[in-house]
Amino acid sequence: MNIVDKATQTQLADIEKRSGKTLAHLTELVHASGLTKHSEIRDVFIRDLGLGFGDAALLTGYALKALKPEAAGQEALSVEKIVSAFYSGPKAALRPIHDKVMAEIENFGDFEIAPKKTYLSLRRKRQFAMLGPATNSRVDLGLNMKGIPHADRLLEMPPGGMCQYRVRLTSENEVDAELVPWIRQAYESAS
Repeated sequence: MNIVDKATQTQLADIEKRSGKTLAHLTELVHASGLTKHSEIRDVFIRDLGLGFGDAALLTGYALKALKPEAAGQEALSVEKIVSAFYSGPKAALRPIHDKVMAEIENFGDFEIAPKKTYLSLRRKRQFAMLGPATNSRVDLGLNMKGIPHADRLLEMPPGGMCQYRVRLTSENEVDAELVPWIRQAYESAS
């Protein structure tokens, strides 16, 4: 279970304690109400249970997902669909580079994938990396970390950007013993 999941579970447990109702009971209340819009359900939880906006929004999302169990599997499927779209057509040959980077990152532990329009944002408590095709011949890996000595491959980015560093990858062989420690440092600094 990643850090975000643990925090969510703790928040849901607190909601159960404060409301005196189980998550199953609260989900059944949503089902019985016939409401389907997130905002309407959230407002009911705020009004009837006295929950704050954040708690009510989280509980609403939980209940809606619980009422549609197939949605849980669709999240992973949608990330795969998005990544497949990134690496389609002329960029298809870049997919092995992406997969090798992701395989290395998965060895580090838990993290969250937030798909964007043209790249994946990889997060723990905060974003530690961005990964996506930059051109038809290159994948860019953005890294958030500080205090790294200069290296030809590690390009320092201007202040205020999404990442402090960028590495341009054109081959699977570039996911190597020099690159992986940089990724690990970015991963660990985002805890």
